[in-house]
Amino acid sequence: MKSTVERLSPTRVRINVEVPFDELKPDFDRAYKKIAQQVKVPGFRPGKVPARIIDARLGRGAVLDEVVNAAVPAKYGEAVSAADEVKPIGRPDIEVTEIADGERLAFTAEVDVRPELALPAPDSISVSVDDVEVTDEAVDEQLHSLRERFGTLAGVQRAAAEDDFVLIDLSATVDGKVVEEAATTGFSYQVGQGGLIDGLDEAIQGLSADEETTFTSTLVAGEYEGKDAEVTVKVTAVKERSLPEADDEFAQLASEFDTLDELTADLRERLGRVRRMEQVTAARDKVLEALVDGTEVPLPESIVAAEVDSMTHDAVHGFDHDEDRFAEFLAADGKSREDFDADVRSDAEKSVRTRLVLDALADAEQVTVGDQELTERIVYQAQQYQMPPEEFVRRIQEAGQLGAIYADVRRTKALLSALRAATVTDASGSAIDLSDLLGDDDDGVEVTEVPGEVVDTTADDDAAGDDAPSGDAADDDAAAGADATADATPAGDADSTEDRSPTGA
Repeated sequence: MKSTVERLSPTRVRINVEVPFDELKPDFDRAYKKIAQQVKVPGFRPGKVPARIIDARLGRGAVLDEVVNAAVPAKYGEAVSAADEVKPIGRPDIEVTEIADGERLAFTAEVDVRPELALPAPDSISVSVDDVEVTDEAVDEQLHSLRERFGTLAGVQRAAAEDDFVLIDLSATVDGKVVEEAATTGFSYQVGQGGLIDGLDEAIQGLSADEETTFTSTLVAGEYEGKDAEVTVKVTAVKERSLPEADDEFAQLASEFDTLDELTADLRERLGRVRRMEQVTAARDKVLEALVDGTEVPLPESIVAAEVDSMTHDAVHGFDHDEDRFAEFLAADGKSREDFDADVRSDAEKSVRTRLVLDALADAEQVTVGDQELTERIVYQAQQYQMPPEEFVRRIQEAGQLGAIYADVRRTKALLSALRAATVTDASGSAIDLSDLLGDDDDGVEVTEVPGEVVDTTADDDAAGDDAPSGDAADDDAAAGADATADATPAGDADSTEDRSPTGA
């Protein structure tokens, strides 16, 4: 087999492949065997029809079609493997250019590839983050929250006020029609918490037990989303929360400490750790921004387009793909569909650019991912979806997302490696040592997942490569991309480590 590579652009190549027919003998043997199992010829048992009879009955063209369909993907994969500089990240466009029976098979394959990137050296990056500051007010807020957890509720004979707990009955109608999903009875609600129905807090305040009122509110979900509804709320009980005194007795009740001073000191220490983690997160984000801003990244158009399609799908999916309802939602937010499309395009380009930079960084740093690290991420994401890990793994395997999770862990490790190398200072210019929070390169410590991940269409399986853990975490990108009849973007539309549910919704 002979193959050559033409670079059409920084992100796209054409691979020219020519295969002598003598290399296709195994493919012809399999083709004849397969066809022999499918055809019925008098005088021959299934699977025993000779090749010459098949040629005579079905024609040589049927056999050649079967051979080409099987051989082209395999030979494409071989050609990609032989071209070290080619790292496909999308589905190949394959065109068979010649079938000279008995002589050769020739075809071309155009495919998007990872561009060669010149990254800034991580140790040349300097970022500044806010100082760690734990104020007395912040400690008091933590103590107050702890007291609230141990508070008690008691019924009161007065009108409901801010922060009271009430039991309410709710009902709503739109143009006289009852909104079933908005009806509830005996619902416990804290006045002022918001987030239920716009205008509810104002309506409840001033109502005593067994009093009701009606107000108008725009529904934000369900069958009548965007419609004005007449909402009736009835208060059936008003309760006031009493908090325990902040003293040594409370400290013994709420913690392992004997005194309030010890408890307060512990809260301050915990807040300090939280603030330091916030420093790490801020530093990570700024290092990522410096890496991306400091790198010229040619964008593969097909990958960006796939990202746009996925993000648009996710946005419209919440409206059951009803474009009219979606347009009404955008209009209520002061946006047109053109505004939305422009925003999505910008976000998609940023997302793809970020992933390409992190993948290049992972390559440069020779980042690998161990079985334990991959397992920990899977367990974490399973918890996010409130699913048993075994069920989550089954779902993501069916959706082809396991390679995407591998790549996500690899990118996160690459970014943390850059963060360790970068210079981080506080607001006063003093260097900050984050090593106790980040650990060493081999520790596999994660701060959080890499921000900005949407749907990964950049062929995560290539990121796994030979270092992929055993099992089917990842296949080689070239092999995965070889199938001309299947999606050669391993991550594809299904890949999402954060935004797309593994249920396939």
